[in-house]
Amino acid sequence: MPDTIWLPELDRFEGPKYLALTHALRDAVRSGALGKGDRLPPVRDLAWRLGMTPGTVARAYQIVTQEGLLEAVVGRGTFVAATRPKFGADQALLVESVGIFARPKGDDPGLIDLRSPQLPDIGQNAAIAAVLGRLAAAGDFDYLGYPGLKRDGPLRAAYAEWLADRDLGPIGGDDIVLTQGGQNAIGLALQCCLKGPRPQVLLEELAYPGFRHAARLNRAEVVPVALDAEGLSPRALDEACRRSGARIVCVTAEAQNPTTVRMPVGRRLEIVAVARHHDLQIIEDDCYSVGQASAPALRALAPERTWHVTSVSKSLAAGLRFGAIVCPVGQGEYARLAAQHSYFGLARPIADLMLALFTSGEAARLRDAAQAVQERRLELALNALGTFDIAWQKGLAFLWLKLPQGWRASTFMREAESVGVLVRSADEYALVDAHTPNAVRIAIDGRSPEPAFVRALDAMARLLRNPPGDLPV
Repeated sequence: MPDTIWLPELDRFEGPKYLALTHALRDAVRSGALGKGDRLPPVRDLAWRLGMTPGTVARAYQIVTQEGLLEAVVGRGTFVAATRPKFGADQALLVESVGIFARPKGDDPGLIDLRSPQLPDIGQNAAIAAVLGRLAAAGDFDYLGYPGLKRDGPLRAAYAEWLADRDLGPIGGDDIVLTQGGQNAIGLALQCCLKGPRPQVLLEELAYPGFRHAARLNRAEVVPVALDAEGLSPRALDEACRRSGARIVCVTAEAQNPTTVRMPVGRRLEIVAVARHHDLQIIEDDCYSVGQASAPALRALAPERTWHVTSVSKSLAAGLRFGAIVCPVGQGEYARLAAQHSYFGLARPIADLMLALFTSGEAARLRDAAQAVQERRLELALNALGTFDIAWQKGLAFLWLKLPQGWRASTFMREAESVGVLVRSADEYALVDAHTPNAVRIAIDGRSPEPAFVRALDAMARLLRNPPGDLPV
């Protein structure tokens, strides 16, 4: 399909170039100048015609794609998807399941997907099958009734024990509500906290996209808050509170996604002080942490206002869809009631399976075995890319790569795909009007054979050493 010949007139729009292009795209789609199914010019081609950087065009495309007007298809281009913005969910989440996180049709089967972490196969399926077999053989279950508020008490207590390797303050089963994965936990926490007809949510200016999707589904506006070398800026948070009147902030203290920053204890205390001053509720995303944490979680430092979100997707198996919120002190029953009104609670077969995995020690064994493979893959990534400007953490399943001079993130992604590697640009994590660094996130792939993973890393290293050299600086 040929690209649509479209050149916007940007002079009639005020503000930054990317916003002017965003407005022009919206107008063209809504007026019919760009029809449903039309393919837009490639980012670099349009950037050349308009005299702007490819990153500026890519950012405008991303914003309009998030609104549901455009659709980006990897390997094919960007297309007009609708003539009116969608209400509610605006795009598919880039989730960790290979079965859902679809690759382009006709892909080379050797394509290495480093957009989202993938756990190694160290026997999880066999272990789950064995537990299910034992449960079936015992026959001691009754799944005809709905899950109740009390039935999952033993599992909540077992999960509190599972979390004992991190400092969350004193917790027990009564402080926990079980969810269908971390994304469900984020949405439930927002439902518990958001008030008023036009609520606002404060987010890190670079943040896991699931936060803004969950906020949108809850009819909330997101407000970006600046980051610095230690994570969320207390001063910027204070200013955002005064300016917006928001009463909830989402923070990733232990392993910031995508920058990998681990917030020091002093900074955590400063964030808590600002939250108390403005009476903020805190949603603390801890889904990427595996193993013992190095500092008290925000839940330990501010137990009266922190909703600590966690899951087993990065440690056991994403397909189990098992997560939880460690609620503020005294809020567990309220959150479990909200969960019951939302989805009646965790499916009872999954609850029985997870309880058996935790109490038998099988969950810990699988977690440790998977982590050993991921640590080896992280070491390989550092060996291949360590001479470049990368940030990483021991035990963390992704790296943050600031691109060398001569590369733009959009161009690097395209060139990486041409050699069989998929990565994610900083643009995918940036909120509207937030600063977007020239960087990409590289996830650790534990599923592919090790030689294929190494070849992907070496291919990226060759690209990084040989930038195209024709990009504006």
